[in-house]
Amino acid sequence: MHNEHPQKLEAALYVVATPIGNLRDITLRALEVLAAADVVAAEDTRNTAHLLTHHGISANKLIAVHQHNERGAAEKIIALLQAGQSVAFVSDAGTPAVSDPGALLVQAVRAAGLRVIPIPGASAAMAALSAAGLSEPHFLFYGFLPNKSAARCTALQSLISHPYTLVFYEAPHRIVECVADLCAVLGGERQIVLAREITKLFETIHACALHDAEAWLQSDSNQQRGEFVVLVSGAVPQPGLSVETLNTLALLLEELPLKQAVQLSAKISGANRNELYQRALQIKSPE
Repeated sequence: MHNEHPQKLEAALYVVATPIGNLRDITLRALEVLAAADVVAAEDTRNTAHLLTHHGISANKLIAVHQHNERGAAEKIIALLQAGQSVAFVSDAGTPAVSDPGALLVQAVRAAGLRVIPIPGASAAMAALSAAGLSEPHFLFYGFLPNKSAARCTALQSLISHPYTLVFYEAPHRIVECVADLCAVLGGERQIVLAREITKLFETIHACALHDAEAWLQSDSNQQRGEFVVLVSGAVPQPGLSVETLNTLALLLEELPLKQAVQLSAKISGANRNELYQRALQIKSPE
């Protein structure tokens, strides 16, 4: 598919996005870089070998860079770059260094004064956002929440007053309990979009009120399979209380008894104490 002598690449680390499911979701530029690179550094060499051979590119130039050897591999890659070699870096799927290995490698290469060149492409979060139909102009990409429920609820408490669409990644074996915690902490009135198996055969994008999401997942165990992007609509700003004031209140409630948190929030923000008190009750025990 590719000519035998692709154009020589500049010695740099090319951060290459790869498909998240459908093998054709790879850009022409990404294919050119993977074919021309002296070395391809991959999170999982077997996975990447499949992608390369599918596109007629030799898999002989693969080396492994995963989360357990990222620091050591960075030294090896820096030595290759300093010797004038070009290195393409790919993760298992999607854009490297976004909820994936790669950030430490990129940091080390940049610190060594060498060039890093992004080759953009598929990203599960962006694909899900584009098909979610949530109209807020801003989004907060959170990635993976903590595995355990108590830590997950604590993390969600800190997001409760953000007026942005919240974007999470979740694994199939945790999706039901994650949705239950989202509902308990953020309240069931918000919109949720469950985007599953994006670009794959059984792709499903389901939108509903948060209080209906757990029942929908439980009604068909097939809907609990595969990797999830979970999008939740942002907080509706309360009249009279700014986002900053709500953030302050939420943070103080984590550390102090309700009455003290309300008093301090009122002092810091100058907001109405009764309004703050009502809001504090909602945060502490959402409907």
